[in-house]
Amino acid sequence: MMFGLQANPIKKLEKAYAKKTAEALAAQRAGRMPEFAKLSSEAEELGQKLDQARNREV
Repeated sequence: MMFGLQANPIKKLEKAYAKKTAEALAAQRAGRMPEFAKLSSEAEELGQKLDQARNREV
């Protein structure tokens, strides 16, 4: 990476999780339930990865 900086994987996962949950919420509010289910599932997977990353950091 440039200038020796390393990306924080937890921050990256947090951002991806927040984006996916927002997309799922928007789909739910628009009545697109199959899309909501898919996005919610993807958000849950990201949440689990985030929990694992946080546990490794401790």
